[in-house]
Amino acid sequence: MSKARVYTDVNVLRPKEYWDYEALTVQWGEQDDYEVVRKVGRGKYSEVFEGINVNNNEKCIIKILKPVKKKKIKREIKILQNLCGGPNIVKLLDIVRDQHSKTPSLIFEYVNNTDFKVLYPTLTDYDIRYYIYELLKALDYCHSQGIMHRDVKPHNVMIDHELRKLRLIDWGLAEFYHPGKEYNVRVASRYFKGPELLVDLQDYDYSLDMWSLGCMFSGMVVPLCLYNLFFPITSYIHIYIYINNVLIFFYRMKLF
Repeated sequence: MSKARVYTDVNVLRPKEYWDYEALTVQWGEQDDYEVVRKVGRGKYSEVFEGINVNNNEKCIIKILKPVKKKKIKREIKILQNLCGGPNIVKLLDIVRDQHSKTPSLIFEYVNNTDFKVLYPTLTDYDIRYYIYELLKALDYCHSQGIMHRDVKPHNVMIDHELRKLRLIDWGLAEFYHPGKEYNVRVASRYFKGPELLVDLQDYDYSLDMWSLGCMFSGMVVPLCLYNLFFPITSYIHIYIYINNVLIFFYRMKLF
């Protein structure tokens, strides 16, 4: 049985109420407090809009969730609540739902993000080191709280370069870590998947996020990696073969 080398027993030592998201009772806010301004993105499980709080005219982000199992919604909410106040973790401001359709929405702090495809090529060496350090702080904090993000990628790292502010977002795939537990391997995005996922190893841990971080870092240093121009990939097996070839190369060069 594989176990994490750090923060192994965080959830073992905490009361069940901390990680039992299925028992969560959601406290709903008022949907009329928010208005949609414009659409800023979409994903498999949600659509994302820039919005405004009509009570104070402050900008916010409105994440309207698509129909999914209730426990998945509760898991995301519980994790965001547990991580509230953590360094560089996006702040959950409110939870609302449509009175008629019962569609839930999550209200987040606003970040004036620049698309990574535009931003990354302009970053200096210092900028890259600064933002990776800020992202590491967010990951170390969530891991210290017994939580794996499981979807680290440029699309989920918001950067306001003018304010030098970074926020790790989209905790929809995040999960509580329990030693020895088998998890779903259908997480993370194609080019950021750790080797564990490619070989269906289910008892993975926080290190999954660190692999994704490494992929993201390499893409910031060598931007072509982000656009699949560095090497041709058409399937997960190609990724697995490429990883193997790189490891064999380093082993032969006696760099490990």
